[in-house]
Amino acid sequence: MSDLDRNYTSPFGRAAGRVDAATVDAGLRSYMLKIYNYMAIGLAITGLAALGVYMGAVTPDASAAAGRIGKQYLTSFGVAMFVSPLKWVFILAPLVMVFAISFGINRLKPATAQLLFWVFAALMGISLSSIFLVYTHTSIVRVFFITAASFGALSLYGYTTKRDLTGMGSFLMMGLFG
Repeated sequence: MSDLDRNYTSPFGRAAGRVDAATVDAGLRSYMLKIYNYMAIGLAITGLAALGVYMGAVTPDASAAAGRIGKQYLTSFGVAMFVSPLKWVFILAPLVMVFAISFGINRLKPATAQLLFWVFAALMGISLSSIFLVYTHTSIVRVFFITAASFGALSLYGYTTKRDLTGMGSFLMMGLFG
């Protein structure tokens, strides 16, 4: 797959044509830019959903609080999201969504798949909103930018190198899980 600049001979003996490397590179660049834009929008939806749920779930006013987790006062919405058994629905919803999408991915229309991606991004934000109760805003922002920079660097390395990086997959998974 990495050798896209080879001459191909058709079964009838004539050269089938040569794909210019610049054409392949421009097409790949356009495709990757489109994918990264989708991922950036999905990440923004996730972050905004998480922040929105958190802001609706906490209150600084102790007299208006319906509950408490640690030092955070919760509204009735916050109690429903983070204390009641309903929290398990929001925790497990992204996992259910992953299974649903993976089983139907070959039958989905592109517009439906894109809509499901946006819904998944919002569900991930709702599911991850509880991290605001545990960690400071500074540490969450710091980890976000470290992760984004790491992804960008590894993506650039994978795009520019001509090496097959599939062998690094098991090594990186071991690093991820320990």
